[in-house]
Amino acid sequence: MILKTNQNGVMGRWIATIGGYTMGSRLLGFLRDILIAASLGAGPYADVFIVAFKFPNFFRRLFAEGAFNAAFVPMFAKELEGGGRKTAYDFAEEVLSVLLPSLILLVAIAQILMPWVIYCIAPGFSEDTEKFDLAVHLTRLTFQYIIFISLVSMLGGVLNSLYRFSSVAATPMILNISLILSLELISHWTETPAHALGIGVSLGGILQLIWLLVACERAGIKLKLRFPRLTTRVKKLILLAAPAAIGAGVAQINLLIDIIIASFLPEGSVSFLYYADRVSQLPLGVVGVAVGTALLPLLSRQLRSGDFDEVHKSQNSALTGALLLTIPATVALIVLAEPLIITLFERGEFTSSDSVATANALLIYAIGLPAFVLIKVFVPAFFAREDTKTPVIIAALCVLANVILNILLMKALGHLGIALATSISGWLNAIFLCFFLIKRGNLIIEFRLILRLISIFFASGLMGICIWLIHKNLIEPLSSDLGLRVTGLLILISVGVLIYFLAAYFLKAFTISEAVSIFKNTKTKG
Repeated sequence: MILKTNQNGVMGRWIATIGGYTMGSRLLGFLRDILIAASLGAGPYADVFIVAFKFPNFFRRLFAEGAFNAAFVPMFAKELEGGGRKTAYDFAEEVLSVLLPSLILLVAIAQILMPWVIYCIAPGFSEDTEKFDLAVHLTRLTFQYIIFISLVSMLGGVLNSLYRFSSVAATPMILNISLILSLELISHWTETPAHALGIGVSLGGILQLIWLLVACERAGIKLKLRFPRLTTRVKKLILLAAPAAIGAGVAQINLLIDIIIASFLPEGSVSFLYYADRVSQLPLGVVGVAVGTALLPLLSRQLRSGDFDEVHKSQNSALTGALLLTIPATVALIVLAEPLIITLFERGEFTSSDSVATANALLIYAIGLPAFVLIKVFVPAFFAREDTKTPVIIAALCVLANVILNILLMKALGHLGIALATSISGWLNAIFLCFFLIKRGNLIIEFRLILRLISIFFASGLMGICIWLIHKNLIEPLSSDLGLRVTGLLILISVGVLIYFLAAYFLKAFTISEAVSIFKNTKTKG
């Protein structure tokens, strides 16, 4: 049954639920990164662990969460609408029985070929034998995570298709808790803190899988393993997932390219980009991922039922909600880049020069933030229509542009050139996706949305000016002490949020009734 009434409220409740859990996970992620920065700084151990952690995460975001969900959720929703739960569960069991042995084989091959893998993803490390060997060892530890997180992604797709978002949205918190506890409890018995973190990655994957198995049991979902067979439906899933791997994961491909090129730059460059990306990922995760996760199953079902008016309403609602939060977040990150990085990371092995280098990268990543959020909104509109070819062509062109820009810009700007290339390619991707959706009549932008966007930009600009003036004249002179820095930053954020939402309200970017309908009763099943 498609939900036709109170469209903004339904979409908003789902976004608020997913975004709330994602916010919790991101905050835990910040705590994790603060501890990592204090323990490893921005030196060789940090560079090596970041590569070891990024590689399985690249596969997670590209295949498990990106391509797999993009192909699986619409197909599962179609089976659910056409044949009910039994037919949909049969399809899920077919997929599970092929997915699990494929993952085990992939990990086994990767373990054997890991030295060659590291040479490909961090070729600059080969100049230092100790650094290279450590990268091989740690990546062997972390790569097992791909088995567990891929199974988690599939179970999450089943739960999301049944509109049970809460348990799935809470899953990333478990990995962060595992890494924090590993760093604090296990590092005393391992060779380095980086080794403890490597163990924590795989342990976190196991715990995430157990968490969702329990959630499925509570929801009455019982999937059994069958003998692996490439059925017609599984073949179709593979055909859809292959191009979607690039279409949904262009940001991850760009970041992997960034790491490859950054490995040739001076020591610490990989770390500067990682910490900057982590901070910029907070609004992307809270807003972009939440909107994309809620939008895909909803659009899939609405399209199956022929509710095209509701499809356009859902897309406009998602665009409004995403940009209402993303534009001010972008302005805030640009204005507060340096105080944010200093407050979060400057302690222990992380020096003041590390803070400046990371803050500059954050400022440039922030420029591309709205683009990557828009990609999260636009891509489900293609995938819900089972069109994975258009995003993959666009993504391939943008990846090529990113490589060319990286090579051109890194010579003059170093690690900042890499960040700038990523932001530019993100905007190219978002613009082309939007163009083709509008051209095909799959996205109709309402005049009201345009007026609201103008209001959002004005309100965000006003907020940016105010928090910059407050920081320069009141907060910065008192920021010599950590406690004062934290307090000042919290005051700035609170004042900025207040100014923005008051300005946005008076400029009619949103109404009180919409805000109430979005955030009222955010508790959902799951």
